[in-house]
Amino acid sequence: MDPTTLIAMDTLFTKNIRKRLDLASPTPLYHQLFVLLKGLILDGTLLFSQQMPTEEQLAQIFSVSRITAKRAMDELGNANLVERRRGKGTHVVYEYEPKPVQAPLTGMLEEIETMARNSRAIIHLCDLIQPPQVIRDEFGLPVGGTVLHLVRVREREGHKFGRYVSWTHGVDIPDDPNIFVNTPRLSYFRQNGLEVTHVTQTLSATEANHETAQALDMQEGRALLSLVRRSYNMIDGEEHLIDYLEILYNPKRFQYSMDLKLE
Repeated sequence: MDPTTLIAMDTLFTKNIRKRLDLASPTPLYHQLFVLLKGLILDGTLLFSQQMPTEEQLAQIFSVSRITAKRAMDELGNANLVERRRGKGTHVVYEYEPKPVQAPLTGMLEEIETMARNSRAIIHLCDLIQPPQVIRDEFGLPVGGTVLHLVRVREREGHKFGRYVSWTHGVDIPDDPNIFVNTPRLSYFRQNGLEVTHVTQTLSATEANHETAQALDMQEGRALLSLVRRSYNMIDGEEHLIDYLEILYNPKRFQYSMDLKLE
């Protein structure tokens, strides 16, 4: 192996990873090596089209025979994770894509409503309006279509922790917008015949613009946790977006935690 390859192999297959092969285990060494390499491919450590180490390199790195290394690589080929070509080496053919975390919808909705009841909302805007193009596209609305637009800031014990900007299709503006001070929007949806059957959430980071900074009593340009939540319901067998919500959280006053268990 040339020095560059040695450095690459050393950072890829660290001492702790090499120790995963257990000579005392009843599981054959080739299968242990196969499982280890398979995990590195499935989690994206070894990416699509990346060239795999040779059998000789693997044998040297993991202190196994070349026959053991060859059998492990053959197993990767049989699992359609790599492609082996004589004279061109072995390359990863599995394309890694991050998988969304799935959680029971019922528990998520209960959590949302609990948060709403354990905090207070300050209503900044509540109106039935024609939304901007990007929101109209989300709902597939025609020009002139309207949605309920609600802007709130949530606080707990006097501390403002999040700015909530939502657009909801299929509900009218309430007689008293202050209903949202203590009533969860999900409860209002149900009262108006909207049942959520599917929710998607996307977490990312952004910076506080002038408007958000003022709303959350923080400096402009500070880091924020951004959560975009799309809520759907099922009508005649087809799924329709009924609510688009963007929440900007002050990370100093709010943490978004998930505790998922295998059923």
